[in-house]
Formats: sequence, C-alpha cells, structure tokens
Amino acid sequence: MAKKLFVGNLPYTVGDEQLREMFANAGLTSIQSANVVTDKFTGKSRGFGFVELSDDAEAEKAISSVNGQEIDGRAVVVNEARPMQERKPGGFGGGRPGGFRGGRGDSGGRSGGYGRQY
Repeated sequence: MAKKLFVGNLPYTVGDEQLREMFANAGLTSIQSANVVTDKFTGKSRGFGFVELSDDAEAEKAISSVNGQEIDGRAVVVNEARPMQERKPGGFGGGRPGGFRGGRGDSGGRSGGYGRQY
C-alpha cells in the first residue's frame, strides 16, 4: 500500500526533481511521486512538499534516514502525511456569507464625544 510523506522546512530553491533525488540518494527505490507545493499566484515554493512511496517499509526507512538531514542550512522534517481536512466554504469571515464582517458600531470604538450624541 502506498504511503504519503510530508517533507517540511525545505529551502525555497528545492523543486520536484531535487526532492525526488534527496530520497533516491537515501537508497529508496519505491518513489512514486515527489511534489513541492508552490504558491498559486507567484509559482514560488512554499517550503514543503510530499513524497509518495509504494512500500511501507521504505517509507519508515525514509522517515528515519531523511528526517533531520541538512539542505542549504535547513534541517528537513519528514513525517507521515495526515489526511487533508475538509475546508468550509466562504473563505474569510468564518464561512459566513459576505466575507469579513468587522466593525465597531456607530461610535467607531472611541469614547469622549466622537460617537453619537445622545
């Protein structure tokens, strides 16, 4: 069964191919995919990625051998990936329609005569 690993604290210069090479250099042969997550607007790395291995034993070996390895002065973190959590629709504003609903009422949050005169 395939096992997906989270790889964090990557230098922003690391791409998909370098991530795959990092795991291949550790002697892992069951690498199915290696993807660095990028920002959808800029296309730049977000500093983490995922590696999928087809062999559970190799996944455990990858965690123990690659976790803590330094790349460009950064200690890489490797863990078993958790399932993605479902996101609520609505974006900002906690899922309420209309987005952000901030505000301070009529007085603007000030005291001392700046608000309504009663």
